[in-house]
Amino acid sequence: MTVKDSIQSPDDDLEQPSADLSEAAKAKSGWQKWVIDNAKLVVIALIISAFVRIFIAEPRYIPSPSMVPTLAVGDRLLVEKVSYRLHSPERGDIVVFEPPPQLQEYGYLASQAFIKRVIGLPGQTVRVSQGQVWIDGQPTVERYILESPDYEMPPVQVPAGSLFVMGDNRNDSNDSHVWGFLPTQNVIGRAAFRFWPLDKIERIGSKAV
Repeated sequence: MTVKDSIQSPDDDLEQPSADLSEAAKAKSGWQKWVIDNAKLVVIALIISAFVRIFIAEPRYIPSPSMVPTLAVGDRLLVEKVSYRLHSPERGDIVVFEPPPQLQEYGYLASQAFIKRVIGLPGQTVRVSQGQVWIDGQPTVERYILESPDYEMPPVQVPAGSLFVMGDNRNDSNDSHVWGFLPTQNVIGRAAFRFWPLDKIERIGSKAV
């Protein structure tokens, strides 16, 4: 072995750790880039999700039997928020809404959304008599209700900027016949699609009343 060889060999041993450190630095840099890129994707996904939930649609579930037989407890719905930016709610629409002031006074929180069917529009007169709902003096045909209402309600005129809403389960529904009119500004959106349970997936359309 030459002197030259004997001097270079230790140098080679000293250079190897530097190469290892370089590779480790590259690996660390690659891992950090992966974390940063994925964090960006998560943030973007959350922003898109929040935007969709606030302005376009959001999922909701049915907490009570007030809309039986149309909707059952535990059903999951997609509530769309776009159509009412283009036009006002229509009779027969199933709407999700924040509790009006008169309910919040009784302790309901604004986050405790209700779901009911639109029965009366601004300017219309609603009354309940002889097991039937009457609109402007005309009886309604409601094939979707569980049973006829077993109560009487004198005629009331729906004021401007308000709706008269009722549950399809007429005799087990905390609705406008109990607490009055719903301000349209409290409407969150329209129930558009049931996605759970799987055997009941369907579009929820408006039904004339």
